[in-house]
Amino acid sequence: MSSHVIKTTEELAAPILEEKGLELVDIEYVKEGKDWFLRVYIDKDGGVDINECGIVSEQLGEKLDQADPVKGAYFLEVSSPGVERPLKTKDDFQKNLGSNVYVKLYEPIDGQKEYEGTLKTFDGETAAIEYKVKTRTKIAEVPYDKIAKARLAVTL
Repeated sequence: MSSHVIKTTEELAAPILEEKGLELVDIEYVKEGKDWFLRVYIDKDGGVDINECGIVSEQLGEKLDQADPVKGAYFLEVSSPGVERPLKTKDDFQKNLGSNVYVKLYEPIDGQKEYEGTLKTFDGETAAIEYKVKTRTKIAEVPYDKIAKARLAVTL
């Protein structure tokens, strides 16, 4: 059910976002308490503002009402992914070379399942993440297919 909602939402959002020069970052369809939320995260170089989110929400809401992929009540939220945006695709990794990232793995590499550091390289199959252990700098070579979750990470 939720994969159908996500796929339909993606198909309906694509032409709206393309027309406005926006990028679809992620879609979530989740239940929180007794309520269902359909969350659409959008972005562009320089970030999106609340007006852009509002326009996309209005136009997408109309299309969702017509297509009716969701049975029952839900809340539609359109927003920026924020400063710790998820990295969902290989293209996201390529675009964020040199950025600080947090990566969680399906299984450990050298005894570690989580890495936070600078994304140094990405060749489409392996991400090299430079991280610190105390005062030493190390490089983790992380196969893309072993990554469970990845996002940008804010450094202080």
